[in-house]
Amino acid sequence: MSPTEHAAAAGDSATDSGTDSGTDSGTDSGTAQWYRHFGTVDAPGSSPCYAAWAVGIAGDAELIRRIDQWPHKKRQPLLILAAARFLGAQVGPYREFRTFLDDHWAEVSEIVLSRSTQTNEAGRCATLLPSLAQISAAEGRPLALIEVGASAGLALFPDRYGYEFVGARADGPDGSGAGAAEAAEARTTRLAPAGATPGTFPVLHCLTSGPVPLPLPAKIPKVVWRAGIDLNPLDLHNPDDVAWLEALVWPEQEFRLERLRQAIAIAQERPPLLVAGDLNDQLLELAGRAPADAALVVFHSAVMAYLDAGGRSRFRRTMEDLAAERGCHWLSNEGHSVVTQADGSNVVPEMDDARLRGRFLLLQDGQPAAIAGPHGQSLEWL
Repeated sequence: MSPTEHAAAAGDSATDSGTDSGTDSGTDSGTAQWYRHFGTVDAPGSSPCYAAWAVGIAGDAELIRRIDQWPHKKRQPLLILAAARFLGAQVGPYREFRTFLDDHWAEVSEIVLSRSTQTNEAGRCATLLPSLAQISAAEGRPLALIEVGASAGLALFPDRYGYEFVGARADGPDGSGAGAAEAAEARTTRLAPAGATPGTFPVLHCLTSGPVPLPLPAKIPKVVWRAGIDLNPLDLHNPDDVAWLEALVWPEQEFRLERLRQAIAIAQERPPLLVAGDLNDQLLELAGRAPADAALVVFHSAVMAYLDAGGRSRFRRTMEDLAAERGCHWLSNEGHSVVTQADGSNVVPEMDDARLRGRFLLLQDGQPAAIAGPHGQSLEWL
């Protein structure tokens, strides 16, 4: 699912046909403000191309009018940008991108309405790993994992990836001068999957910081069972689904594209169990299939924004029931603005958006644990 992109969630249905009747289609409309925020807050520093395209769309009244004809949850910036790139739009100035949209609008609309931002960012495993290792160590058992909004299930393989956690310096993460390289090396924790040959797995890099020491594990916890739920699970043996996953990687981020391909190769060897359906309808039954001798963890990243307030409340009640009846653990890794909430509700009420600044809040069993980079690139332990 970006600072605001991400794994498809159970509320993002291609059959959602509601629109906001009160939306002003000008460049001051809610949609325009959404694109302007993405282009000036979320994208800069990650993708200059996406920043320029989003700002261009925000100031383009005719294009905003067209976008406002789509269902509310289909108007998010990353969806149209990925759809255009899926169809062949090249990185370049906004005027060239605008011409591409004019020439391919029917095809872009078809992709937007039939697909969703199912970004399957394996890098997020770096921000989940410390919590997963804590849970496994505290339980004295291996893990059974369920991801809701799983896309193709790439985040279900935290035990198959390598990690490089680099501690931030007190004077900033990019120390310079004599001894800087040696100091950085001393602050680095590296982990590799047991028995794996170097080069056969992605190495996830994560900058760590915070007022308390980050509880980095000494080894990667063992996973004995893994499963996911998604409205439309992606098939890694389907070339179009793989191409869609690649289109969801932001321009100028070749390192993410490389690790996506490495993660896909791992998942193709031994695909996880993926169940199609609404997470609120499928979770209890799927949890009942997890082995009883493993510590069960349900997790999600950039998913809750696709549910309305009622859907999120129902999910929270389900997680409370699983915790009471099964001892299930819950990792929530969410940002405020994956999609704008049509009902005005707040996805992450536990943290002010000004503090997150486009990042995610990681909750461990309902308690704020860390502020995470949206692609797993950083982890600020609280």
